Amino acid sequence: MVEKRLKIIVPVLIILIIASVFIFSSIYSSPDTVNEEDRLIVAASIMPQKEFIERIGKEKVHVVIMVPSGADPHTYEIEPRTLQEVSQSPLYFEVGSGLEFELNYMDKIKSVNPDMKVVNSSKGLDFIPNPEHFDDAHGHVHAENEADPHVWTSPRNVKVMVENIYQELIKADPENKEFYQKNKEEYILELEELDGKIIQEISGKENRKILVYHPSWGYFTRDYGFEQIAIEKGGKEPTPQSIANVIEQARKNNIRIIFVSPQFSRKNADFIAGELDAEVVLIDPLAPNYLENMLIVLEAFKKS
Repeated sequence: MVEKRLKIIVPVLIILIIASVFIFSSIYSSPDTVNEEDRLIVAASIMPQKEFIERIGKEKVHVVIMVPSGADPHTYEIEPRTLQEVSQSPLYFEVGSGLEFELNYMDKIKSVNPDMKVVNSSKGLDFIPNPEHFDDAHGHVHAENEADPHVWTSPRNVKVMVENIYQELIKADPENKEFYQKNKEEYILELEELDGKIIQEISGKENRKILVYHPSWGYFTRDYGFEQIAIEKGGKEPTPQSIANVIEQARKNNIRIIFVSPQFSRKNADFIAGELDAEVVLIDPLAPNYLENMLIVLEAFKKS
């Protein structure tokens, strides 16, 4: 008799437990929760863009980044797995400033997804020239591959890039315009606060010359009154003569810190540091957490 009752009671209890879990999850789950398959897939070139896009789209977007963390966009070779992910994306946010990866691979990326819309995130920015690609008489940038591609290293540029990203997201997903707008405005406010913090904290700094291995920081130095002296240019190893010139400049300007990006070898920087009795400091222009990373960069430049 007891066994018969148990056979009836146990299934009923199981059904009640399952029903309770379902009801509980329905009540307490966020109305904004988005299933993975419902997210808007968007692709972009480099890790800093991931934060720009995700801060606007949050859980409503899935971001595919072509150049992974730690890789160098000047030399990175695209992986088939990443191309497969991009083939599902209706939007690609290119940096659009002549980034070598994009110059080398955008045609290939487009070929796997011909219907994908490619958006220039740098639209409206004022480019500065690469030392090797500009009109010597006037200093004009005539094409994107003549520009310094590292536009995102200035928070002021990022504000423009974020606006460009926002405008395309609301075209692709107009139903969530208010959601994207709110997030965009919050992020731009944080970028403005970062800009103000940089201005305030470098206000008393007299020596504004910084020695870098690769010239990644041209837009930062332009916007905040610094000057970068580069050891390496154009992806080429520095010659003995150019190293000697850099050492002379560094001594003349009393430079005691050399900044190196983790994507590059520090061999030459270490040699120069030995000649100058200087310190080699790693700073990453391609770090994924943009706001956090720029505070690290600020502290490093303050000590230079």
